[in-house]
Amino acid sequence: MLKRLTLAAMLSLGVAGGALAAGERHGGTLVFTAPYGSSFATLDVQSSPNTQEEFITQAIHRALYSWDAVQNKPVLELATSEDVSEDGTVHTYHLRENAVFHNGKPLTADDIIYSYKRIANPKNAFPGASFIAVIKGAEDYTAGKADEISGLKKIDDHTLEITYASTINPGFPLMQNTTVIYPSDVEDEAEFGKNPVGLGAFVFKEHVPGSRLVVEKFDKYYEEGKPYLDRINIVLMAEDAARDIAFRNKEIDVSILGPTQYQAYQGEDGLKDHLLEVAEVYTRNIGFNPAFEPFKDRRVRQAINHAINAPLIIERLVKSKAYPASGWVPISSPAFDNDKAPYAYDPDKAQALLAEAGYADGFEFEVTASPNESWGVPIVEAILPMLKKVGITVKPKPVESSALGEAVTTNNFQAFIWSNLSGPDPLNALRCYYSKTPQSACNYTSYASPEFDKLYEAAKQERDPAKQNDLLRQANNIVQDDAPVWFFNYNKAVIAYQPWVHGLVPNATELAIQPYDEIWIDDKAPASRQ
Repeated sequence: MLKRLTLAAMLSLGVAGGALAAGERHGGTLVFTAPYGSSFATLDVQSSPNTQEEFITQAIHRALYSWDAVQNKPVLELATSEDVSEDGTVHTYHLRENAVFHNGKPLTADDIIYSYKRIANPKNAFPGASFIAVIKGAEDYTAGKADEISGLKKIDDHTLEITYASTINPGFPLMQNTTVIYPSDVEDEAEFGKNPVGLGAFVFKEHVPGSRLVVEKFDKYYEEGKPYLDRINIVLMAEDAARDIAFRNKEIDVSILGPTQYQAYQGEDGLKDHLLEVAEVYTRNIGFNPAFEPFKDRRVRQAINHAINAPLIIERLVKSKAYPASGWVPISSPAFDNDKAPYAYDPDKAQALLAEAGYADGFEFEVTASPNESWGVPIVEAILPMLKKVGITVKPKPVESSALGEAVTTNNFQAFIWSNLSGPDPLNALRCYYSKTPQSACNYTSYASPEFDKLYEAAKQERDPAKQNDLLRQANNIVQDDAPVWFFNYNKAVIAYQPWVHGLVPNATELAIQPYDEIWIDDKAPASRQ
């Protein structure tokens, strides 16, 4: 298939896969890996925010919305259509009439109301409560001030009215792993953690703790003709070396790659043509504290961006497993501006900007950093000689990974290096530069720009997605020009796949999470791995 993909090629991947005749697709077993731990924390996915449990979710469950990795946006999943009020706060969902839970219960509005109340129930303390909070009355319900969530209204079995607390795109919060819909007729909720029941394309078959989870095709799945696969073995395999050996031995079909493996696979003829890459929605950066005198002047911040050769660091240290950052939102974001040039590596320009700002003789600052090899102390050490060349002395201030967040959110830093979520919702990602967003939330650099705020507030009110993205694109460009951070890179996620696997998509939210109902295996797959 494809070796490495540009964004345009990524978007064409799903179209190309869809062009293959359905007759060419058949069943068989997919051997997938869950690489983020040696176990599953729980099979009750509503209770877990971990990416590890999303592998279970993708097979067994469905939420009101899902993420379309090809269009790069949330889309309706459990409803065929919706009506939206003039002010954008009331959505009336026309639910699928052919959706059936694995226990035989047809989907109704009662199941969604039940699920959202369970998620928001203060006794459960589920992480998804923060997503349900976008619904009017949910915060009162979670606080114990109400017996119902006032924004949820059943019109009939297949019509549900949801009133949101403000004008938002509800797809982003209600596509989350922790907001999936459970059947309302299960008497003992403890069963969700033992024998999960969902609306997905695959039925739970068995769980061998510390080894694997097995699911099988659900014949009553609401998407006609899907899934193509008969069975999925989701194998727990947290060690890079173990995945490498298993993949090379053709024992697993898909493997997520770290920097060292990525570099190795690129150099091997049998592997390099079956790599899928995407810019995931994380931006690695060095944030500047504006309370530190030199960083009050944006020319100083711009100078640092010009003084550091980010592509060289990415090539040498990160082993090219990243995309150079040119702004806050990543390449995969609909608010990314392809026409906006990144900061060029230009030490002379950096020195000129420093001189203009009154720092011709340079200055000294420290960077609070964790040990992380991709965005921690090793990166700070790599920029030392580059900044020294323009007269700036940098000192790493090492802290444990667990202490980094506390240092940043409590304003205990001159500068910090971190990897921060920058999507998939560009409105939410750029909220971190809105002056009214507190530092403890995500405005870590205490950024304030009236020009940015004006665009951001207009984007919040804009209901047309294209117009909203244009406003956010302009706002993102202002952040780039103001340089409240050194823009380092966007994480490049990479998976290797066997040549008999088809239907994988460039999921920018988490590449390892794939649409199992779209995947199929051709007849080149060895029988030994079935």
